[in-house]
Amino acid sequence: MTNDQKENLFILIKSLSKSEKRQFKLFAGRVEANQHAKFLHLFNFLDRTSTYDEKEILKKNFVTKQQLSNLKAHLYRQVLLSLRLNPSIQNARMQIREQMDFATVLYQKGLYRQSLKILDKTKAIANKYEEKYAAFEIVELEKVIESQYITRSMSNRTEQLIQDASWLSDQNELCSQLSNLSLQLYERLIKAGYAKSDEEFREVTKFFFERLPKNEYEQMGFRERMWYCKAHVWYSLLTQDFLSSFKHATRWVELFDQFPRMIQSHPVFYLKANNFLLEALVLIKHPKRFKLVLGKMQEVIASKDFPKNDNLQALSFLYSYNNQLNLYFLEGNFKSGLSTISTISTQIEQFKNQIDPHHIMLLYYKIACLHFGCDQYEEAIVYLNKIVNNKELKMREDLLCFTRVLNLVAHYEAGYDYHIDKHIRDTFKFLLKMDDLHEVQRSMIGFIRTLGNIYPHELKENFIKLHAELKQYEDDPYERRAFLYLDILSWLESKIENKSIAQIIKNKATKSLRQRKHSIEHL
Repeated sequence: MTNDQKENLFILIKSLSKSEKRQFKLFAGRVEANQHAKFLHLFNFLDRTSTYDEKEILKKNFVTKQQLSNLKAHLYRQVLLSLRLNPSIQNARMQIREQMDFATVLYQKGLYRQSLKILDKTKAIANKYEEKYAAFEIVELEKVIESQYITRSMSNRTEQLIQDASWLSDQNELCSQLSNLSLQLYERLIKAGYAKSDEEFREVTKFFFERLPKNEYEQMGFRERMWYCKAHVWYSLLTQDFLSSFKHATRWVELFDQFPRMIQSHPVFYLKANNFLLEALVLIKHPKRFKLVLGKMQEVIASKDFPKNDNLQALSFLYSYNNQLNLYFLEGNFKSGLSTISTISTQIEQFKNQIDPHHIMLLYYKIACLHFGCDQYEEAIVYLNKIVNNKELKMREDLLCFTRVLNLVAHYEAGYDYHIDKHIRDTFKFLLKMDDLHEVQRSMIGFIRTLGNIYPHELKENFIKLHAELKQYEDDPYERRAFLYLDILSWLESKIENKSIAQIIKNKATKSLRQRKHSIEHL
């Protein structure tokens, strides 16, 4: 298997920092016999090499082909064991699990009192950080121990354990129902996309409320409220109710403001809550509030108390820069965005194993939009071609559609006349293959089909005609999302009014802020 970048062990070793590598060698060398062990030879070789090549490993003659599979599995486990001991990786959940393991060891030694003492302290920590699944396991272990060693310190010990188990079971069932619903809604979004008609709206609404537990929000714990908010955000996005999405995402972020210690315990959900809120603010076009939320999120990420690990670094990069780009689009400030492209490209390379290809291509699309907004059409085409030419890409169909259309418009603007006919045919074929075309997309198909036959002096007239045709869909609940990914109206207006697209968007942003301020204040 030559040059296989998907080799799990190789990727894991390459993800280690210098301090983590040093810790692993100390961990492996704690036993003197390990100092010349084969798994250390393999670690050192993979650490030095830039690609994974089994033939090169076998040439070193410290392992046979038959032994290599088991040696890799052993090294993989040893690296994970070393990482588990790293204080920078440990969180409350891991510490709780560790204490539960210690209690189990003491129980198996017959040291019941010591085991119960550890469990009691650990249960308090689990309850503090809303780790109710772990708390339930602790109570169940306490019940096992009590069945063999009856403590006489409390007369109602048995009754208390039964009540705790029953309450935790109910809470975990509620959390499971809400998390299941959230996952089902997300799956629906990926497979079917947003509601495109009244019929689909009714179907999604029926699906949501039939599965939504009938519990009062104020009576829930932190964890249950978090999943409740997340489920409502997904439902709001599916039904394209942008103000409702803003409302529930705001409630989700405020939950972390109310319980700040939970940021350390659930940093990923903190980042996602802010990302959903920022997305909602883009959808309702509120740049002033957007900047406040983005600034606060970045301040928390940069603080010394925010957990640090590879996953969080990747997510922090993705959410920070993706939303920074969104802000440039909201304000029509495309030139300022150009300065971030180099940093984004560098960090895409750094986090390519942590970020899925869809989100990488989404960043490329937004970079292309930056170039397009600055009249740098050739540069826009370079990034759009990264998406169009990626044959293995698993990207939402609507985004692929907008990529193709923007690529065609960029070729037109760049004056690539000798390519334009081919791009018209390719774009037309791609759009025809799409299922459930929106009216906006149908109008674009009609315009694209005639583009090759329009004389230069007829262009403005056709731009005005297309603008009038598309304008009627701008506030349509099932069509307006198309204009969020590709602001074709602003482009047409820039052609009609002979202004830059940046100036058109800036004027719209100012007007939109005044119009929507009242709506947000009354939510």
